[in-house]
Amino acid sequence: MANARINMSSMRRRREFIKFGLASGVAAGHGLLQLPTGNAQTTGNSGSGSSSARMRLDPFVEPLPIPPVKQPQALVPSPSASPVPGLEAGRLPHQAFAQFPPQVTYALFIKPARHRFHPHLPEQDIWGYDGMLPGPTLVNWIGKPYLVRNYNELPQNPVGFGSPEISTHLHGGHTPAESDGYAGDYFSRFKTGPTLPGGPGLFYDYHYPAFPANGDPNNITNTLWYHDHREEFTAANVYKGLAGFALQFDELDSNNETDPNPAALRLPSGVGRYDIQLLLQDKKFDASGNLFFDQFDPEGFVGDQFLVNGKVQPFFNVEARKYRFRLLNGNTTRFFEMYLADERDRDQAFTFIASDGNLLPEPVVLTKIWLGMAERADVVIDFAKYVGQTLYLVNRLKQDDPRGPDEDRLRPGIRMLQFRVGGPPAQPDQSQVRKQLRPLAPINVGSAVQRRNFVFERGNGQWQINGKFFDPERVDAAPRQGVPEIWTFEAKGGGWNHPIHVHLDDFRILSINGRPPPREWAGRKDVVSLKPNDVVRIFVTFTNYTGKYMMHCHNTIHEDHAMMIRYDVVI
Repeated sequence: MANARINMSSMRRRREFIKFGLASGVAAGHGLLQLPTGNAQTTGNSGSGSSSARMRLDPFVEPLPIPPVKQPQALVPSPSASPVPGLEAGRLPHQAFAQFPPQVTYALFIKPARHRFHPHLPEQDIWGYDGMLPGPTLVNWIGKPYLVRNYNELPQNPVGFGSPEISTHLHGGHTPAESDGYAGDYFSRFKTGPTLPGGPGLFYDYHYPAFPANGDPNNITNTLWYHDHREEFTAANVYKGLAGFALQFDELDSNNETDPNPAALRLPSGVGRYDIQLLLQDKKFDASGNLFFDQFDPEGFVGDQFLVNGKVQPFFNVEARKYRFRLLNGNTTRFFEMYLADERDRDQAFTFIASDGNLLPEPVVLTKIWLGMAERADVVIDFAKYVGQTLYLVNRLKQDDPRGPDEDRLRPGIRMLQFRVGGPPAQPDQSQVRKQLRPLAPINVGSAVQRRNFVFERGNGQWQINGKFFDPERVDAAPRQGVPEIWTFEAKGGGWNHPIHVHLDDFRILSINGRPPPREWAGRKDVVSLKPNDVVRIFVTFTNYTGKYMMHCHNTIHEDHAMMIRYDVVI
């Protein structure tokens, strides 16, 4: 009987998927789902490092866009623990509203907009938070709870790929379940998801307590991002533009490089000036220059153009001083291995300070960093010794197969962002990178009384975890609040890579194939890259909040094709 329920649920979702896909195909002539016509050109020496057939686009002709910082505003009607009657989509009451009443409120408008990815491409439709790609950057302080009202202004019958029903997930957030962006909790003015109580609405209020996990001031994530998480359409909606950064500061990472507080790290600061967010993505365009996306292939989608903050291979003018860059792999299927290189393609060192937004105990000097989908890396680059030179942020991973990257490294690599180094800054650089960053608590493996195993594999044409397809109404695990657990992830068969994301709380990697993780992965994380046949063990404790959450592959095509579980945190 249980299997019949799973199959019926899968059939229901597949019918909806095909319905939207057929609508997209019919609308292809309107510019968002165009089939390739075979007129693509080879890249030549455009800086891509690839010889595959693709549209020729000159690199480094546009400046890097810097997403604006979102400004708070008063909300009318005022938010409350329960949904605003007659206006807000149905939801469960905010479980932490009384304990952490919002001190700051925002309004985000999810809507269509016109965007140009490159001067040689036509202006075309995207979907964006506030109509931007990426969306505006949310900047907040730990200890100041905030609330974000999401207005869904997407059309009921959209042209092209994607679903107009949305569910926003604050990735990396320590967030109550009703505000976590559960895949089945999607809404629009016309429809709501299967796990969302109540009916449609104009908006949905997401409450973020900005409270460290278990009250530990060191359990703080500084670099987060928000994105759509609609069941079966996450890949299409994020690819279409629904992604943005959210930053959290505290007295240690204080956004002030002249902070007199002796505890402050004084890292390169000033969001949008010396603290720069970089959304790294690949996309594909047809011969007419319109954005192309294959929504029907369950294996994955690999693009052939490389974008930073919504622009194809932009440039960025920098001063000869230290900068903090927050790198995010926002791809559907492509992995990155990022390098800093000079004009002669020689690798340069940089300082790695945070993994998945969590500051490490101490900085690590590297020449490369691996980024699976949704993984973040905060790095500091000191341009002081490169006055008048040109440097590049380079991906050297070759990946033409959705299964994952090749073993070979590209030489030259894919130059995604050009740094044009000017002269010394007008004001002296007072930023620093200390030898000690954020302390890391020891792991007490013996305290884990529960162990769970999860096998990621292909079955019956879709993606499975432990032989099951995702069902938003089925609970696959029920971890107890505050009780440590050890989870084992195994990639089984087919040579597939899977970046695995766990919601609510960060985890610590105990071992990868029986060996300790590399030092850059030894801190707190929320995504781990599972390579073919890997066995990864993690240590995790879910704290503070109860309710339904997800663990899934962050190859968004895989999660849309059922590689996801629901777990309920219980008391």
